[in-house]
Amino acid sequence: MIRQRPIELLAPAKNLECGIEAINHGADAVYIGAPRFGARAAAGNSLEDIAALVQHAHVYNARIYVTVNTILRDEELKDTEAMIWDLYRAGVDALIIQDMGITRLNLPPIPLHASTQMDNRTVQKVKFLADVGFRQVVLARELTLDEIAKIHAACPDTLLEVFVHGALCVSYSGQCYVSQACFGRSANRGECAQFCRLGFDMVDADGKVIARNKHLLSLKDMNQSENLEALLDAGASSLKIEGRLKDVSYVKNVTAYYRQKLDAILKRRKEYIRASSGTVKLAFRPQLDKSFSRGFTDYFVHGRNPGIFSFDTPKSLGEEVGTVKEIRGNYLTVAGVKSFSNGDGLCYLDERGKLCGFRVNRVDGNKLYPQEMPRVKPKTRLYRNFDQEFERVMQKKSAERKIAVTLRLEENNFGFTLSVADEDDNRISLAMPREKELARTPQLENLKNQLSKLGNTPFEAESVEIVLSDNWFIPSSELSDLRRRAVEKLLEARRINYPREVWRVPETHHAFPAQELTYLGNVMNGAAAAFYHDHGVRRIAPAFEKEAPEKAVLMFCKHCLRYSMGWCPVHHKVRSPYREPYFLVSSDGKRFRLQFDCKLCQMKVYAEE
Repeated sequence: MIRQRPIELLAPAKNLECGIEAINHGADAVYIGAPRFGARAAAGNSLEDIAALVQHAHVYNARIYVTVNTILRDEELKDTEAMIWDLYRAGVDALIIQDMGITRLNLPPIPLHASTQMDNRTVQKVKFLADVGFRQVVLARELTLDEIAKIHAACPDTLLEVFVHGALCVSYSGQCYVSQACFGRSANRGECAQFCRLGFDMVDADGKVIARNKHLLSLKDMNQSENLEALLDAGASSLKIEGRLKDVSYVKNVTAYYRQKLDAILKRRKEYIRASSGTVKLAFRPQLDKSFSRGFTDYFVHGRNPGIFSFDTPKSLGEEVGTVKEIRGNYLTVAGVKSFSNGDGLCYLDERGKLCGFRVNRVDGNKLYPQEMPRVKPKTRLYRNFDQEFERVMQKKSAERKIAVTLRLEENNFGFTLSVADEDDNRISLAMPREKELARTPQLENLKNQLSKLGNTPFEAESVEIVLSDNWFIPSSELSDLRRRAVEKLLEARRINYPREVWRVPETHHAFPAQELTYLGNVMNGAAAAFYHDHGVRRIAPAFEKEAPEKAVLMFCKHCLRYSMGWCPVHHKVRSPYREPYFLVSSDGKRFRLQFDCKLCQMKVYAEE
């Protein structure tokens, strides 16, 4: 018999609306920011909204994970503990955390997930976290399929969560200090200032300009839609879409797209099963290039490749729609097969590589009449980063998620009984006392139609069985009331039978993979320090946010500018025409020195005094 592994599609939610639509469009789980202490300070949510989202999700056996994944000050621990209890009482399924101090609090029996902010990229680190009691570990985005497979082989019972879509941080998560160093805004405290999306000049040791005003640390967006099956085979159990600051249109479109891709795999591969209930019906065709993206890359999943960066712009390009054919007085014509709508937003890269855009006022076939004529030349490639028609569809109800039920109406000695069973084998029966009377016309089809009208409920009738000894009459109003009460009772049964996991982190003392922690350990409070002491760490430096060490590395990047320029001594074996060290110079004149560590295959960024 095949051992089946549940596979979870995990979608983001910046608020209640996004969370509900993520569930409606096929998510098996949703992650959402806590009222405080989540790694997106701008995406906190009230307890009332989180409780409402939990209630909606649990109908479909979908889970809600709440992010409490910043590092915490000592004085914040008490408030964090109280908030976690509130979240537990609201029905939340798990917490995503970064700060080990949380494990020392008086916690309810709620599973903990290890945030990617913990820098989870080695077998040793994930094994340590698994032994601590973390139920799910969010892996670093930079890992290859082979690296994921090795972690899974070493920790087969630990659920591995991998990012499959969305924005990419250029530095390993949890190991980026440049926002704190430059702006006093800590990425580990949820306040990242998006330093990596800025424009820089790149100069060499002699001051020669290698690149001018390019977004040299800005990466394309991740898209693993063609690698999902390979990720599952490597050991991933949770497929995560990035985007807790994205709007509801993005959440709907991207969740629906990955739901379809995943369902096609689950249909073929019986060893993988879906992690929640219900079937999604869409009112639109999901297309990834209709939502925000800087262009797509599958990053390092198959090893290093040259197509990961987006040096020209950190903004959304969208879908390619054709090229400019000719420009006339107040319109331009486009060569391409895409159709346009009034109100579309188009963009292009000018001759200096700068992103420019314009809004289409009126469309006449392939003639576009912009609000203001852009300075665009023939043969320029055009992109659509706002599709008016698609967004109009997205603003309406665009999906319906239904749980299959079977209904059976039969008679008893005192009247009739309606039994309902759902796809998860929850069963209820309701009796309707009523004196039997024969109908004047055939009732079978009418009874079936009445019972199958499940309308705005989460259910859809897969089959309706009528088992009666004669053509009995039941008024439609009474049958409707019976059906309504049966739905309420079945929903109550689903709530009671919801498989909420009870989990407590055990007391452990096994050795941490290192005996010393530098600022990279992100230890901000005494509880976290005590945790590491108890796990064999002898020397613990304070977090960068508490005490910034001199000449600290501010970013650790798998992305390498020497490789991007074609001068990698390992891959290209080409000698650079410029003298190292190289520097990035920001628009305000700050200089950042680059160091290339070929042994670890990574680039380090330092502030230059």
